[in-house]
Amino acid sequence: MSKVLLPGVATLGVMGGGQLGRMFVQAAQSLGYRTVVLDPDAESPAGAVAHQQIRADYLDPQGLAQLAEACDAITTEFENVPAQALAQLAATRTVAPAGSAVAKCQDRADEKAHFKASGVECAPYAVIRSEADLAAVDASLLPGILKTARMGYDGKGQARVRDRAELAAAFAAMKGVPCVLEQLLPLQLELSVIVARGADGQVVEFPVQQNLHRDGILAVTEVPAPSVPADVQAKARASAARIATELGYVGVLCVEFFLLTDGRLLVNEMAPRPHNSGHYTLDACDITQFEAQVRALACLPLNTPRLHSPVVMLNLLGDLWFDADGEERSPAWAQVLAIPGTHLHLYGKTSARPGRKMGHLNVTAATPELAAAAARQAAVLLGLPTDW
Repeated sequence: MSKVLLPGVATLGVMGGGQLGRMFVQAAQSLGYRTVVLDPDAESPAGAVAHQQIRADYLDPQGLAQLAEACDAITTEFENVPAQALAQLAATRTVAPAGSAVAKCQDRADEKAHFKASGVECAPYAVIRSEADLAAVDASLLPGILKTARMGYDGKGQARVRDRAELAAAFAAMKGVPCVLEQLLPLQLELSVIVARGADGQVVEFPVQQNLHRDGILAVTEVPAPSVPADVQAKARASAARIATELGYVGVLCVEFFLLTDGRLLVNEMAPRPHNSGHYTLDACDITQFEAQVRALACLPLNTPRLHSPVVMLNLLGDLWFDADGEERSPAWAQVLAIPGTHLHLYGKTSARPGRKMGHLNVTAATPELAAAAARQAAVLLGLPTDW
């Protein structure tokens, strides 16, 4: 078991300077830790608020050595950080999650094999690495969704296919890289669970999050999950905890699920870090997902999170900074923030562009119904759909 790193004494590092790193840094600093970010971007959101930023590539030996020298423990803010970099850092420093766990999350085939080994059901699938694999695909998997095994996120690197001809064309369009074909199933809704696991094996779960995606990108999260039965929520929390435990995971892990129209719960994927769908915890829980990440990394106690306010989270993409003619504008923040219970979180990015995650808006209230009504009022002011 790793030793406890005390607030006010230790320095915590993070690989990656995006918004997740920024919120990790802010949580660590609120507890009294010194923080260091490694990111090649001179204008990284996390680097702007950290005590120190090391400008280096994620595989740069000198940068990694400098990060290890400066920090007592190191985490990552995104799943595509090279696993070998985490392994190199782990030779001399506490690293959580481990490079081996991150590597498993980076490959959909390995990820699904882990789900099966953990006894958690996922959609029927086939791994396609060659033309022979393509020819051997069982017809029952069509129609389906073809996804690249690596580097896909926010709907990227995937295509819906109705038959073998479309499957072959999609595999060719993906340049023949290893892929996973998942059977297309009748989906009722999507949900996710954030869990935190310590080096001592303790696991705590955050409340279940009901999610709505648009164009493959998370748009809305509601907590409590209004359409997820209590028994399904309990199963999702237990499944996420089992997945983390079987992985020997240390840190914050998000596990995403599908609830099918027949009531079955299937695991979709996992992310070895805090997650967009967990941003509601910043204003609706007594412990945020980022404080849980700090606690797990520093071997501090993991208290069970408590939801103190119903909440709706709206994801804010760069599209909001442009009008219908493509001219830049400022979103209606003053009007939005006049609505009681609104909490704006912008990520400090220097420029907006369509599809770029610029921030999120949490809307809390005394009841789920009041939170939803206020969130829809805010959505109208921002020009967002209200279809949840």
